[in-house]
Amino acid sequence: MTSVSDRPVHSAAFRRRRLFNWLPLGLTYAFLYMARYNLTVSKNALGDLMPKEAFGIIFAAGTITYAFSFLINGPLTDRIGGKRAMLIGAIGSALMNILLGIVVYGILVEHWALNLTLSFAVIYSLNMYFQSYGAVAIVKVNAAWFHVRERGIFGGIFGILISLGLYFAFDWSQAVVNFTETMNPASPQYWLVFFIPAAILLFWVLLDMLFLRDTPGQAGFADFDTGDASSGEENTPFNLKEILIRIFTNRVLIIVGLIEFCTGVLRNGVMHWFPIFAKEQIAADPVTSEAWRFWLNNWGLMLMLAGASGGMLAGWMSDHLFGSRRAPVAGILYSVLLLAVIGMTMTLYSTPLLLGILVSIVSVTVIGTHGMLSGTATMDFGGRKAAATAVGLIDGLVYLGTGVQSLALGYITSWNWSYWPVFLIPFAIAGIAMTRMIWHAIPKGRGAAH
Repeated sequence: MTSVSDRPVHSAAFRRRRLFNWLPLGLTYAFLYMARYNLTVSKNALGDLMPKEAFGIIFAAGTITYAFSFLINGPLTDRIGGKRAMLIGAIGSALMNILLGIVVYGILVEHWALNLTLSFAVIYSLNMYFQSYGAVAIVKVNAAWFHVRERGIFGGIFGILISLGLYFAFDWSQAVVNFTETMNPASPQYWLVFFIPAAILLFWVLLDMLFLRDTPGQAGFADFDTGDASSGEENTPFNLKEILIRIFTNRVLIIVGLIEFCTGVLRNGVMHWFPIFAKEQIAADPVTSEAWRFWLNNWGLMLMLAGASGGMLAGWMSDHLFGSRRAPVAGILYSVLLLAVIGMTMTLYSTPLLLGILVSIVSVTVIGTHGMLSGTATMDFGGRKAAATAVGLIDGLVYLGTGVQSLALGYITSWNWSYWPVFLIPFAIAGIAMTRMIWHAIPKGRGAAH
């Protein structure tokens, strides 16, 4: 049996099969992001039909639904397995995106007398319910395929997948908007922003059915002790009550969840509001409009580059500098994040280049932190048996933070953009303080020596 201190040696065949397992799984997860954050691109496209207050309400309704969905979907995924959970999530999200596209078509073309804010809030909330299966599914599956000593690198991969999803969500969706506006300026087909991600998701559903397996054993390889909090419990049956007690009495997981609440505020407090700010600056200042348009059209690419570099840097630092501890990496990244947000307060109305660099730095740090904590620490301290329930708790808190910032910034930015970065500073400080509380934490399995 592999101990927690040893890195396992896998055969080339195993590594190849693991690649073919997480690649379709990971790309399905990435395209779930496109089917989630296309809402931000649609807000800019629909203009006065979806003002900032309405966007804040719709996005908050969805993210709060997402947060509380984990109370159901986390334990359910631990019981039914990650593959089934991912299929449920992807199919459900595809159907909800089709409904969102139908609503846009109905209002713009058929002139339906629908309240867009209410209609979107309801359907987008259902979309986010199905979306919540994605994170728990990917962590649940990979908890069985990666040893704890390999998971720093997996955290980096997780960050890359998030970054790819953001690229698809912002740049591909914006490209769809630009294409429809070019092809038919009088009546752009904005509903395609929802229909296209739905079609892509259904394609990946088919590949998941063919290639995805929950465990190495299901793929013809030997299952192995992954050295996490479930170590020594391989033959213990699933017990929800015991798992919930373990999670809610685990000090490290609770603090990780509180840090990730701050991450939810900070990540989405920059990621979604910067392109909205850029869109407004295009209209307000013709002199700098082309510079702002660059950021608007390439925001997804910037997020992808920032998140991929942040994710891999975080994974490398965790496994090679800090002995697979996650908190020191999060603390360092959060400290850089704080400096960047303070810089935003001083440069908000300066040059587009400087502000763009600062928000990109925020994205490097916050996506790296999110991959390290939600994607990796949850596997470590929840263990294979409780991986989905643990990531459900953590990601639920991320999206509670997202809901808080969505409601708050929807009104703050309508009043005065200057207070946008100011609102973010306390959450960065709180995150740094909490990483210090779990600086030396590393998981111990039930079978480990104490």
